[in-house]
Amino acid sequence: MGADLLSKPVSGPGGPEERIRVIIVDDHAVVRQGLRTFLELQDDPPAPAIQVVGEAANGVEAVDLAHRLKPDIVLLDLVMPGLDGVQATARIVEMSPHSKVVILTSFGEEDKVFPAIRAGAQGYLLKDIAPDELVRAVRAVYLGQVQLHPDVAKKLMSAVAEQEEAPVSQPAAPFAELTERETEVLRLIAGGLNNREIADRLVISGKTVKTHVSSILSKLHLQDRTQAAIYALRHDLDVDEV
Repeated sequence: MGADLLSKPVSGPGGPEERIRVIIVDDHAVVRQGLRTFLELQDDPPAPAIQVVGEAANGVEAVDLAHRLKPDIVLLDLVMPGLDGVQATARIVEMSPHSKVVILTSFGEEDKVFPAIRAGAQGYLLKDIAPDELVRAVRAVYLGQVQLHPDVAKKLMSAVAEQEEAPVSQPAAPFAELTERETEVLRLIAGGLNNREIADRLVISGKTVKTHVSSILSKLHLQDRTQAAIYALRHDLDVDEV
């Protein structure tokens, strides 16, 4: 079962006792123990300390803990029994938009990387990462930065390059088929917002957002949100105010 650990109240972001609240998810207890011990030993002022507030052994437990504890970071293994890391990522970012998911796995293949990024992971690291690099990555994601293992970054860049080179039939006005609301939703997708955040921004329901996203993908002949974001950026859709 998932375990709640430290839970004493701390100051908010930027406060004198700021903490990065982390949940560790891995189906191997020894890995969880090693990560927790190392992360909580980090004391590098003025950088915020890392506080492990829970552990989970699978995706189901991870979703439950994230929903209850609303951590800053979920450090998540990808291949686990039951609910895997990709499925867990999608549920976590939907239920706890504040929480940022960082995949920590031994698998760097495209069929693992792309689904995790599309599900909403803000970091994808391999377990050969040096301990101090892991700490830096956790703190960087906490500040809103995307953190990718170099091999993963190369795969994503190659995929984008292939899409750029592929001949695509585009309408003269790339967004002409979209309604004003769909264009607004696409702008927010390109700005990195998930469905819950889009719903909050536009004051509409999550179900309505999903309907708009499906319509956008259909009208633009795209497969997923990642392609939609790339399409918007390629066609200079203004996302500066997102």
